[in-house]
Amino acid sequence: MKRLQLAFVLLLALTSCTKKAETPQGDASSQAKSELIVGTDAAYAPFESESADKTVHGFDIDVIKAVAEKSGLKIRVINTPWEGLFSQLQSGDRDILISAITINDERKKVMDFSEPYFEAVQLIALPATSKITKFDELKNSKIGVQTGTTGDEVASRLLGKANANIKRFEGTPLALEELENGGVDAVVADNGVVNNFLANNPKTFKTISDPSFSKEYYGIAVKKGNAELLKKINDGLTAIKADGTYDRIFKTYFGEKK
Repeated sequence: MKRLQLAFVLLLALTSCTKKAETPQGDASSQAKSELIVGTDAAYAPFESESADKTVHGFDIDVIKAVAEKSGLKIRVINTPWEGLFSQLQSGDRDILISAITINDERKKVMDFSEPYFEAVQLIALPATSKITKFDELKNSKIGVQTGTTGDEVASRLLGKANANIKRFEGTPLALEELENGGVDAVVADNGVVNNFLANNPKTFKTISDPSFSKEYYGIAVKKGNAELLKKINDGLTAIKADGTYDRIFKTYFGEKK
């Protein structure tokens, strides 16, 4: 009888230990991350770029840091190539994306976006001597774009996606350098990036807009269904817009709002 009682006590003890050991593993997925990883393609000045010491900085970076501070989020920004940016969010290797990402219906199928934080439009960069006055006149020209961007989509609609005259680059600055070197006749890209480049090359290039280019809006992306994080980001955006922080960041990179 004593042996049976002892065996029973030992069995209970073992069962209790097993449950205690299993509990932390079961709860791990629900525990909040102490540090959120922000992915950005740091080849898109003035929104994001990388300095010689590998520090990532720019308009987007200042915005997400200000949002994180208001929302009590601890973040770490990692330079991530554009081609792998969205897949890293899906896999969980990145928790937040901010990289001048245009909100569109296709992207909203696989990720959730914050409220817009920047209004953009496509611009055409041309040599200062170019006679081009509208987008349709580029049908027989070589156009430089960044792969997978709105500029790429716009050029593909005009020339056809497989047209050899569309020259695709990993970053818009590379496309603009190719324009500078005479390798392409024009570059189509977001106004913020193009204007920043032209500010440093005022005598070499000019820009034109086109009525066919519609306004687009940048958003901060999180994994589909992460409503809690999205709310914190939106609350942070609302706060920095309300207290003037956003306007101060905007002025630093783009001057006074028009």
